[in-house]
Amino acid sequence: MPVAERRASVVWEGDLLKGHGRVRVGSGAIPEQTVTFRARTETPDGQTSPEELIAAAHAICYAMAFSHALAQNGTPPERLEVEAVCVLDRVEGALRITTMRLQVQGRVPGLEASRFADLARQAEQRCPVSNALRGNVAIELSATLV
Repeated sequence: MPVAERRASVVWEGDLLKGHGRVRVGSGAIPEQTVTFRARTETPDGQTSPEELIAAAHAICYAMAFSHALAQNGTPPERLEVEAVCVLDRVEGALRITTMRLQVQGRVPGLEASRFADLARQAEQRCPVSNALRGNVAIELSATLV
């Protein structure tokens, strides 16, 4: 039996270049969002994209994994700031998500920078979203103790 199942749905109207969709998340936690191919590959203009949503999921998941790793180390964080950048590129004529860049800054009293970096890498290895992407998308991690 799974720990959790979460849902999202999209209604798309029209073709790829001129069409648009509306994405909904099952929990209702995020208001319905418009998606277009133009917003995905050019200027977002207040619309989201699959890559932005993947980046959000990765940032959230990694922050949880890292906060847990720090707590298990006996040094729970006061604050973690995680930014995830999902890179969409053209590879051999096709669009492909090639890279996820994770940047984390943390305030963790009593922890040395080298241990912070070690735990950051361990957390990335345990992050479920990282593991879903691993092997298909390059994951880059930068960790800074502030």
